[in-house]
Order: sequence, then C-alpha cells, then structure tokens
Amino acid sequence: MDFNELFQQLEKVRVAVVGDVMLDTYWWGKVDRISPEAPVPVVALNKKEHRIGGAGNVALNCVAMGCETTIFSVIGDDVDGELLMGLLQERYIDTKYIIKSGDRITTNKIRVMSRSQQMIRMDAEVTDDILTEDEQALLYNFTSYVKRYQPSVVIFEDYNKGVLTEGLITAMIATCKEHGVVTTVDPKRKNFFAYKGVDMFKPNLKEVKEALNLLPETVNETSLRNIHAELHQVLQHKISLITLSEKGVFFQKGSSSRIIPTHIRNIADVSGAGDTVIAVASVVYATTKDVRLAAEMSNIAGGLVCEEVGTAAIGRIRLLQECKKLLVESR
Repeated sequence: MDFNELFQQLEKVRVAVVGDVMLDTYWWGKVDRISPEAPVPVVALNKKEHRIGGAGNVALNCVAMGCETTIFSVIGDDVDGELLMGLLQERYIDTKYIIKSGDRITTNKIRVMSRSQQMIRMDAEVTDDILTEDEQALLYNFTSYVKRYQPSVVIFEDYNKGVLTEGLITAMIATCKEHGVVTTVDPKRKNFFAYKGVDMFKPNLKEVKEALNLLPETVNETSLRNIHAELHQVLQHKISLITLSEKGVFFQKGSSSRIIPTHIRNIADVSGAGDTVIAVASVVYATTKDVRLAAEMSNIAGGLVCEEVGTAAIGRIRLLQECKKLLVESR
C-alpha cells in the first residue's frame, strides 16, 4: 500500500455530511476550594474556547483528510449559530446549505474543565424533529447538490437532535442510490433502523446491543458476526463497522469479517472519537472500496484523537506516519 498516493487521492474526494451540527464550548479554570453555599467545587475561569461538534466534527475530520466537504443541517437563527457558522467557514467547510430556523436554538454543549477533567456539562438544545418546511428545504438542497456535484460519499451523522427525520433519511438514501453515491452512517437509538440500504453502518457496541436488546456476552468474532446478521436482516446494508472501545473495531462485508485490535495509546478523552472513525472509514472506503483498509485506518485515527482533550480532528500528517508504521508490515 502506497499511503502517500492514497492521501493524495483523498484530496480529490468530495464529501457531504448530513446531520446534527453543534457548538462545543469549553470553560477552562482551576479548582482550589469548595463553595460555602453548597458542596460543589468553585471553578475560577481563565479561558473560554469554542469548537465544532457533532456532525460538524465529522466534516472537520473530512477536511483534515484533504477532502472537499459540504455540510447539511438545521441550526438556530441565533448568536451561537453565527459563531458556529464562522468556525465552520474558517475551516473551509461549505456551509451554504445550512438552514437557519427561528423555531430552534443552535445546540451548544458547555463543558467546565479543570486540570483536563470535566467538572460539569450543560446542554442548550432542542431535540424535536425539524419543521416540515425545514425538512423539505433541506431535502431540496441535498437533492440539488447530489445531482450537480456527484459526491463520492454521503455521511449521515445522527445525534438524535431532530435534523435527521425518518422521512429525510429514506429520501436521501434513495437519492444517493439513484446517483451511485456511497452512503455511510453513524446512528443513534431513535432512528437506528431507519437507514435501510445504507452502504456502511457504524454503531458502537453499546448502541447495537441496546437496539437489538442483547444481553452482555463475550465479545468475539462469532458473536459480532451474529450481530451483523441481525442488523443485515433489517437494514440490508453492505458493511457493518462496529467500534468496540478499547478492543478496537469489527467489520463485516459479505462473508469477510475481522476484529482489528486497538493500538496502545495514552488516552486523555474519548470525546469525538466516533466522529473521526466514521469520517476516515467513509472517505477511505469511498476511495479504495477496501473495507479492511478503511477499518484499519479509522481504528488508528480514532485512537490518535483520544490522546487530546475534547473534540478534535485527526492530524493528517500524524495519521499518515502511523499508517506507514503500523499497517505496511501487517498487510
């Protein structure tokens, strides 16, 4: 595998990300006393930081891989929305198809941090399904985009915040099939089984066990193949890519399956690791159609971002170096 050539090919990949985009706010400070008003720590704030979260973080990872990236979402017509739009545009993510709605607020997850530890999280959000008119406008934008630009892959990033309705999911997948576009999804519980006919389905192990009402059991290739079979019976998808936390990732396509073990890392924070995994797996598979390579590279990428505190995009150069070091010999 010539990874230099592969990473150059990724610069020609056009990606669309559809889903719940959000703002991640970090308030950094230090704790040296307990409040006299209640048994809680007092955080002396010294820095505020805003980052791109949710589906935006998936888009950010795609841009970091060198791909031309467009995002489709609905946000609030508010100050947080303006701030988020600015952050996305600064990172060269195409935002012209994002719809601002006066009936919603922009999701903002505020984390109070001290010594790299999260003290508390406050979520400002609306999780109801988007209005019918916003749904229709988003579908019109998406259909027009797919017809005009023929993207290599569409990534559905579902955080159960209401952007991805069941009707929207069905219509968008149908549009992609009509135009030969690869589809991948990082699902959540509400619409877990709505992604029928998707190419790559990427839940984590906890999510898939809850969706299938499975009791805890030994995680091995046999049990995971059984999970794939149950999912395929409903979804009729091509590929299962299941993240297994510290155990790595599992993939199955047809009769071919494998558990890819994780590589030893100094874990600081797992926030956003799933975003990185779906982004890297999607663009690599869309480029090469090699599901094992996509699983291996996304497994490495997910581990790398866990070394940083908070949501963070993969470093392209670091990932290239790690792939050369860890995958050339194994393949």
